[in-house]
Amino acid sequence: MTDFPRHTRTLIIGAGIHGLSTAYHLATKRRALGEEPGIVVIDKTAVAAGASGIACGVVRNNYLQTPMRALMAHSVGVWESDPTAYHYHSVGYIHAGPATLTDNLTRVHQEQQAMGYPSTLVTGEAECKAYMRDRLHDWQATDTEVILDEHRGGYSNNTKALHGLATKARAAGVQIVEGVAVTALDHDGSKVRSVSTDQGAITLDELVIAVGPWARSIWQMLDKPAAISFGGADVPMWTYWSLQEGVLNVPPETLQQNDGTMPPVIHLDSLVPLRAQDTGEVVTDGMWGIYYKPDYHFNGIQGGAMPFVVPQPPSEVHVDPYGPASPHFVVGRSFAQLWCAALAFCQQRFEGCLDHYRWEPSGGIGCFTPDSFPVFDWVMDNTYLIADSNHGYKMIGIGDLVADVLSGDSPAVLAPFTFDRFARNEGFATSESPFPWN
Repeated sequence: MTDFPRHTRTLIIGAGIHGLSTAYHLATKRRALGEEPGIVVIDKTAVAAGASGIACGVVRNNYLQTPMRALMAHSVGVWESDPTAYHYHSVGYIHAGPATLTDNLTRVHQEQQAMGYPSTLVTGEAECKAYMRDRLHDWQATDTEVILDEHRGGYSNNTKALHGLATKARAAGVQIVEGVAVTALDHDGSKVRSVSTDQGAITLDELVIAVGPWARSIWQMLDKPAAISFGGADVPMWTYWSLQEGVLNVPPETLQQNDGTMPPVIHLDSLVPLRAQDTGEVVTDGMWGIYYKPDYHFNGIQGGAMPFVVPQPPSEVHVDPYGPASPHFVVGRSFAQLWCAALAFCQQRFEGCLDHYRWEPSGGIGCFTPDSFPVFDWVMDNTYLIADSNHGYKMIGIGDLVADVLSGDSPAVLAPFTFDRFARNEGFATSESPFPWN
């Protein structure tokens, strides 16, 4: 490899959303100061080949946790700054749910209003049904008592966005080297001196780790503990969840609204038991949740449902899309059954849609921290960790904030996400939603 770098000022591992965003924003800031960027991004495969490249692409601000909403407000601004390059669709995001979510979504709405993030709150079953039918005439979900309609947010076509970001980074002077696998980190416990790869070693001044679900492997190379003390117990630092997503093989226009436009991303949580469309068997008897949207990248209706824990962390991040089942799933091929049943529960047009289901390389494996929320922090004197805990793709603005950190600033919005919160037992609380990242 003739252009393989042997030294760089800043080395970034990972050509996904965080690595590329950090590289682009840092290069832009250094150029503005009259400096050469001095940034190299390496990836063991290629741009968009990892978790970011198969992400659903949803962009939302709907978080119970105030610090997460601040981060997402910043990220939505970054998405909106160049919707063409980022292939971003600002269609909004609707979250509907049962009465158990009313307090959560009311609080989110109130704090969104306080921060100037536009949204509408609807409560009451009749009011919620009428609100949805104003958009989608065949909306038929029952026992829905609350809706939070975010007027910003939406979704982005994942691989196109990443290649757009890579183009911007290269234009700013970043070198992106693909097909380079990290094999070891040479460090003395306080600094990483060099990164060993299958193409040779790279010495560096500072290192940024942005490897998504491969965080555990790099963590091990740093000789960090596999378990930490948190909440009065020793818990694994990293837990893997299988992210269940797929595609309905119908034209994206199938999901048009009453006025012929495309809808917001739709997310429904429910306590109503679901039955499979083909057998009538109960698919889930617990609280469930789905999200879905029309998507021209996947050429269909794309979305997902609740993830489930992978009992043994995989050595490689692969998963069978049809198994194993979560504790509440009582029939085989559970995701397809649940998702299609849930689509029909939401809208009449999806009744009988199971025959149109197809699996796509979407979702995959998520690597979660002990409280299921990100860690953005220095883990050695010259090594910064971006561990998104599967909140990642939507958070394109993290790269902008990390670029500020590398430039000597301390963005206040990143302060709640330091690693030492676990030692202080100050992890993030979760909502009543069945999704661990809410």
